Amino acid sequence: MEVQGAQVVRRVGAVLRAVASAQGCSTSEVALTSGLSRPTTHRLLVSLQGEGFVDREQASGRWFLGPETYLMGMVAAERFDVTRHARDVVESLAEATGESAFFSVRRQSETICLVRVEGSFPIRSFVLYEGVRFPLGVASAGLAILAHLPKQDVEQYLRESELTQVWGPGHGREELRDRIEQTRLRGYAVNPGLIVEGSWGMGAAVFSSTGRPEWALSITGVESRFGPDRQPELGRLLLKAAHGLTQLLRHPR
Repeated sequence: MEVQGAQVVRRVGAVLRAVASAQGCSTSEVALTSGLSRPTTHRLLVSLQGEGFVDREQASGRWFLGPETYLMGMVAAERFDVTRHARDVVESLAEATGESAFFSVRRQSETICLVRVEGSFPIRSFVLYEGVRFPLGVASAGLAILAHLPKQDVEQYLRESELTQVWGPGHGREELRDRIEQTRLRGYAVNPGLIVEGSWGMGAAVFSSTGRPEWALSITGVESRFGPDRQPELGRLLLKAAHGLTQLLRHPR
């Protein structure tokens, strides 16, 4: 039997995650992302605005996270924030590769980008930015994490997920199985422009003290920078950085 009010909590959570996943979004966009009707979404947003959890820009009518979420996040960061350990590694990875580098965290069946550092190469990909969410298996960070989960967890995720409607036929179950196997063999994931044509990515998993893939490092850039002659070197740099960060998070200084 469902606890009274649990449905409301889930809906509020879905709305907050939808607002957090974009750099400003309309009511209709929040409704689409959260899977709720537009009237329900609007009522929840107005209520959350009254409590300071979301804020609405008057000129555009777009929704953003509010000051209360910032204050609560500051408190939560004391326990959960690992970005202070990751930022130096991400900066070094961007410097070594010339590509934009990222640090993402796994949150249930999604990855959330926490850190972005621009590379020196002047042409950049803007698929990833702080706060953006992708289902596991879509971006290279999520593919790297998914590939290193226990096989039974992977199969359950593939059975329960339908990614092709939003992300295209390249994200069918068999296509994902093939990329997962390739990732396991190489150790790192490659996304050959499946989110935005011409924007490639590579990712490597970062593991917790229990051996679970809870985070990932990734790099993105234009297709010409990710050719077969350069991928092994980029993969080596990614794996080295991911291993170093794994050790640092297990034994923080």
